[in-house]
Amino acid sequence: MSDAFTTRVLQVASGSAETVIDLTRDCEAFLRESAGGRDGLLNIFVPHATAGIAVIETGAGSDDDLLAALHTLLPADDRWQHRHGSPGHGRDHVLPALVPPHATLPVLKGRLELGTWQSVCLVDTNKDNPNRQVRLSFLS
Repeated sequence: MSDAFTTRVLQVASGSAETVIDLTRDCEAFLRESAGGRDGLLNIFVPHATAGIAVIETGAGSDDDLLAALHTLLPADDRWQHRHGSPGHGRDHVLPALVPPHATLPVLKGRLELGTWQSVCLVDTNKDNPNRQVRLSFLS
C-alpha cells in the first residue's frame, strides 16, 4: 500500500444492549498515526448487516434520542419477516437503510473536520452480536 491509503480495523465491544458508541477519539488517534498532517478523506465502515455509522452530538441526550427514534421507526416486535435471533431482530437488519454502515469525512492538515458538537458513532441495536469491527481508512 502507498502512503496515500492507510487502513485499520477497530475491535469494538458493543455489549448486549442497544447502544451508540462514540468512535471520535479512535478516529483522531488513527489520523495522528496515518495522516501525517495531510489533507484527505476518512472513511468509517462497519461490515455488519445490523449496525451503522452516524455523525451526531453525544453526551447531551442525542444518542438516547436516536435510539428512541429507532424504536419508534423500527419496533422490536414480530412484524418482521427476518425472524432468526432474539424477538424483533428483523428490525436490526433494516437499520442500515436508515443509519448507513459508512461515513466519509474530510481531513484537513491531518485533523478530522467535524462541527463543534459532532461525533462519529457506531449505532448498534443488535443485542445478539456483542462484538463489532469498524474499518477506518485514510485516503490522501
